[in-house]
Amino acid sequence: QVQLVESGGGSVQSGGSLRLSCAASGLTWCMGWFRHAPGKEREGVATIYTDGGGTYYADSVKGRFTISQDNAKNTVYLQMNSLKPEDTAMYYCAAGSSVCSVSRRFPYWGQGTQVTVSS
Repeated sequence: QVQLVESGGGSVQSGGSLRLSCAASGLTWCMGWFRHAPGKEREGVATIYTDGGGTYYADSVKGRFTISQDNAKNTVYLQMNSLKPEDTAMYYCAAGSSVCSVSRRFPYWGQGTQVTVSS
């Protein structure tokens, strides 16, 4: 069982930045960030291989978001720059996928942190 706690969400204006943190009871081989906005399907934002740092980004965030890890702190981060109103969503950290892909099942999820971007 892996416990995940997200933090760092908040309200910012368009063009601003936020850094989300995901504190894990233990890092799994693959960690990911997802987001869910009202009326929209859940979207896989980014994943990272914690044993080598290989990353994936959704096209919608590529070039603006960066996923990273601190193995010593069992923490995964999502640095979000140049935020847009369409980035407004609840952001969730996830762990434990046997195939590191946002289209595959992640068995462990945090409670989420809200990000709101105003124009």
